[in-house]
Amino acid sequence: MPPNHYHIAIIGAGAAGLQLALAMRSDPFFAEQRILLLEKDGKDENDRTWCFWEKGEGKCDSLLTQSWAQGDFFYKDQHHPLNLLPYRYKMLRGLDFYRFAKQELAAAPNITWLTEEVVKVANGEPIRIVGRQGEYSADWVFDSRLPEEFLALQPSPSGARRYVLQPFKGWVVRTPDDRFDPTRFTMMDYRLRWRDTTSFTYVLPMSAREALVEFTLFVPTLPLAEVYEEMLRQYFDKILKIKDFEIVETEFGIIPMTDFPFEKYSVGKHIRIGTAGGWVKPSSGYSFKNCERNSQKIIENLKAGRPANTGLFSSKFRFYDSVFLGVLQAQNKLGPSLFNDMYAKNDIQKIFAFLDNETTLTEDLGIISSFPKGPFLQSFFNLLTR
Repeated sequence: MPPNHYHIAIIGAGAAGLQLALAMRSDPFFAEQRILLLEKDGKDENDRTWCFWEKGEGKCDSLLTQSWAQGDFFYKDQHHPLNLLPYRYKMLRGLDFYRFAKQELAAAPNITWLTEEVVKVANGEPIRIVGRQGEYSADWVFDSRLPEEFLALQPSPSGARRYVLQPFKGWVVRTPDDRFDPTRFTMMDYRLRWRDTTSFTYVLPMSAREALVEFTLFVPTLPLAEVYEEMLRQYFDKILKIKDFEIVETEFGIIPMTDFPFEKYSVGKHIRIGTAGGWVKPSSGYSFKNCERNSQKIIENLKAGRPANTGLFSSKFRFYDSVFLGVLQAQNKLGPSLFNDMYAKNDIQKIFAFLDNETTLTEDLGIISSFPKGPFLQSFFNLLTR
């Protein structure tokens, strides 16, 4: 085998690429296969925080910053306490996950991690990978780069694709005295919004004196850069009523929430993964657990000789997501009341199962009946005629 040829190449060391690599690392089936991981960044900074819910113990429990069994949802003068058990809501800092993954993968003699930016992938047998520093080839390529067709897509209320942006900015803050309850987190707080949009704040206390407070929007167009900090300062002043605090860390990101058909850009043995593979839940923006589940499914498919991306998507839940995104895109001001309806009328356990694509049709109808019919019927008919 040529030195620059590998059985498997993974492009990108984000949640999807690293979880796929770690899953292969722990499965004896791949022990004799040469695996290449290509990532342009050093992955030595805390560039994001992943949050997810999970029943019982999980693979990343030893890496968690914090987890909670109790939470809160706020909307206007309404407060919905959330008892999550048997779920827990878990917080994982990106840097902690990167360090763990680097250590695990470095101990595998068959896995090579290179700091390299991929500029082109040419499908064939084998698949050719062109990087800034060299060329490589592989039998299978799992690629987290977004398709150019998606990058050219612009969100618009009348667009053919449902496309809502989830921008967020968070502060990790430290206070001189006890101001947070580390046993509870705020899932969504709609008491303070930017203009007439679907925008909220969530609070993740790590201790009585330290928390991640993040302002988030689900919107068709991005606000000006200064909006995020202004809304965070208002939240500390008006809601938390905390005047004295130190910002010790910040994070910012934009998650696409869309029904764009990412899976169509997987061709042969060149498979799109992560956001580029449609692994982000379109209606919520959550992805970390999807990356874990889909990575395991890919491994099962490879071992069984099936196409790698078999069974990764549910057409039923993709349809639900498209309808919901259509409402947020066309009537964004309705978002806060819609989420309030969902949390007020359903157990959090049922909501989590629904968002994990694990509910039956009867259970789906119970969730769907929480919402007003008019906006969703309009979105449904728009979906049929696009």
